[in-house]
Amino acid sequence: MFAWTSLVTTLTLLVYLVLTINVGRARAKYKVPVPQMSGDANFERVLRVQQNTLEQLIFFLPSLWLFSFYVSPLWGAIIGAVWLVGRIVYAWGYYQAAEKRTLGFGISSLSGMVLLVGAIIGIVTKLVSGGV
Repeated sequence: MFAWTSLVTTLTLLVYLVLTINVGRARAKYKVPVPQMSGDANFERVLRVQQNTLEQLIFFLPSLWLFSFYVSPLWGAIIGAVWLVGRIVYAWGYYQAAEKRTLGFGISSLSGMVLLVGAIIGIVTKLVSGGV
């Protein structure tokens, strides 16, 4: 029943893994040793993509699963896939220049908010209808 939601979750984790690997590659390319967190601006953008995505995962994953459970697993997965595409667009743009991250940020933020608001509505509807 939640196979699509599970697929979106695993794809999200895979994208995050790639973003993390990209930080290691950028460290080598721009000669920024561990534990240093600053240096070349190109390295800092790669690091910010990974860190910002980590921050967003805390918001996204519970919203995705609560929406899928209380509203619709299929629609949760579809909206979650839109969020994931938004994060990829965000990363692609931010890697080029900080100003180019806006479209991806907008896509992922809007779809994340839809998941959260939908989850809240679904939970409240269940509670009001006497569901356990």
